[in-house]
Amino acid sequence: MKRKTTRVVQIGKIAIGGNHRVAIQSMLNKPADDIQGNVKQALELEQAGCEIIRLAVPDRNAIPTVTALKNTLSIPVVADIHFDYRLALEAAAAGVDKIRINPGNIGSDDRVHAVVKACQQRKIPIRIGVNAGSLEKEILTKYGSATPQALVESAMYHVSLLEKFDFDDIVISIKSSRVDTMVAAYRLISNQCSYPLHLGVTEAGTERMGIIKSSIGIGSLLLDGIGDTMRVSLTADPVREITAAKDILKGLGMHHSGVVVVSCPTCGRTKIDLIHLAEKVEQALVGCEKNIRVAVMGCAVNGPGEARDADIGVAGGDGCGLIFKKGKIIKKVPEDKIIEELLKSVEAL
Repeated sequence: MKRKTTRVVQIGKIAIGGNHRVAIQSMLNKPADDIQGNVKQALELEQAGCEIIRLAVPDRNAIPTVTALKNTLSIPVVADIHFDYRLALEAAAAGVDKIRINPGNIGSDDRVHAVVKACQQRKIPIRIGVNAGSLEKEILTKYGSATPQALVESAMYHVSLLEKFDFDDIVISIKSSRVDTMVAAYRLISNQCSYPLHLGVTEAGTERMGIIKSSIGIGSLLLDGIGDTMRVSLTADPVREITAAKDILKGLGMHHSGVVVVSCPTCGRTKIDLIHLAEKVEQALVGCEKNIRVAVMGCAVNGPGEARDADIGVAGGDGCGLIFKKGKIIKKVPEDKIIEELLKSVEAL
């Protein structure tokens, strides 16, 4: 798929926009002043594959946590700030890699200029984040509700406040809990500016529904070539957000590494416990970083044919399995040896 070319923005060691791949983000959910808890969770997220991490900074008590995260992590840290421009200045001084703040919500031009100056001096980008709850009263009155057009107008208003001071190191997010609104808003703003876009469905819900809504919304935009960073927002352990984000990118063929497991839904021809087998194979390959496709298919009739493009796979028989490579059968193994033999074949690739 062809990606829209956006401006390149440097966030710590990670560059987004341009031809850079889509970066995966998440957010810490421990109390902001819990240094030990946030560092522990951040390390778990980093290990899971998180590439940019965000911390809420509701008051000055969170600044030491910013410092601790910067001293511990190798991935960029983003300070999430609302209303108080002084917190942005303190976060910048603490070495944060990006600031999430809406300049229209922090007061006078002098305050906006102070934040811009601090970010310019330290080469810190600013993410403008708009959602239904942040819309200005006049914009909400104009459109009657949080329409895609209202979200875009609000975002571009905040952008103008930064551009007024010659600041263009900007990332934009326009989130909604309604998938259709979110998709339409991102498509609109993608046609109006070249700033990199951070994708997400806000308030997406618990893990099951949140993944479904995020897959539809984020996936649709990525297929359009829109999006430079992403977060799958879940009411769950943030590590689950990373797993879901990686799976979305894998499903689109956009993730840089890791096994993609394909499996059939089973039918009356299936003679083995395929559901259990597929789950076991997927679990066994979680840590494998090989960029390969592994197929787990229900029958020897369709398996090697339907999954011909798989690097390695197994097709179930009657109490046995046929291991195949690129559609060609290479060995027959008993059912209780399928996982062992399949993993050996994966390791040999």
